[in-house]
Amino acid sequence: MADQDDEGAAGLGSVSAPVGGEAATLPAIVPEGGGAPSNGRRPRWLVPVVVTVVVVAVVVAGLVGWRVVENRRHGAAFESCSRAVKALKGKTGSAQMDSYREAAGIKSDQVKDAKTVVAMARSVKDAEGIRKPTVRCKASMSTDDLNDEADQARKIDGKYAAVDRAAKAVTASRDAKTLEDAKAALDTKKGEASRLLADSDGKVADNATRDGLQQAIDQAGQAKGDKAKAYRDAAAALQAAIDRVNASVQAKNQADQQAAAQAQAQAAQQQAQRQGAAQRRQASSSNGRRGSAQSRRPAYRPSGNRGGGGGGSSQAPAAPSAPQGGNGGIDWDQWIEQHKTPSPCKKGEACGIG
Repeated sequence: MADQDDEGAAGLGSVSAPVGGEAATLPAIVPEGGGAPSNGRRPRWLVPVVVTVVVVAVVVAGLVGWRVVENRRHGAAFESCSRAVKALKGKTGSAQMDSYREAAGIKSDQVKDAKTVVAMARSVKDAEGIRKPTVRCKASMSTDDLNDEADQARKIDGKYAAVDRAAKAVTASRDAKTLEDAKAALDTKKGEASRLLADSDGKVADNATRDGLQQAIDQAGQAKGDKAKAYRDAAAALQAAIDRVNASVQAKNQADQQAAAQAQAQAAQQQAQRQGAAQRRQASSSNGRRGSAQSRRPAYRPSGNRGGGGGGSSQAPAAPSAPQGGNGGIDWDQWIEQHKTPSPCKKGEACGIG
């Protein structure tokens, strides 16, 4: 048994690692099919090929990874730019731009608070005028360009947000003043209508116009709300009723004037008729007196010496000779009245009237 153990130990010793620098001899590898053993050597071309494959794989993996990351960055930039442009379009649409221009044209005397006009002008100046921006986002743009466009859109959006706030403020101030003015105008018109209603009593051609005016006054008192249109409509209805009453008053005045003119003309005509009748009666009476005077007119003859009075003679005034064809315009009654008493004769002379 001891000998066997010694032999086994000797066998193991022969298999142990060589001592003293001797090269270990590997068993030969015999390929299947009876080929010659390779003796453990690799081909020289294998290592470069493996290295190249590994490098290419790493590069390809890196490119693929970079491309994936870049696509994600580009997609995120495009989405961000699109959101910024969409928000900007919400503030710079056609309707919004028109409202900004309208607000920019409001004057200080049209608003209740003039500070809103100043704020509007400042916001428009900061936005460099009211004009539609040209910011765009395209998928063909680079990531950096998309980021730049997004930043530009957000910057312009902030400026137009200020313009939008200022426009709303100035418009609200204008509407407040418009409402206040409409209420004041309606109150003034109601006072005018009430005075006309009282003054036109009995002075209209159609009293229904006054009833319509009273109804318009009652309806105007019911106007309410925060819209100026309601008060302007009530004032317009009042004005229409006022115009109808004024027209009725004018119609009655014209009718009264025509009636007065007709009455005056009739009175003048009657007066003229009475005067004509009086003149005819007076003319008839004058003709009668003239005829009577002619029949009583004394006959005159030239005076001469009578009864031996040689010292002279007294002559009565000769009657005026009447022209042929009528009285000739001589008032015989007056003449007879003046000469009916003979002139006294001088002493020692004969009178001229026989």
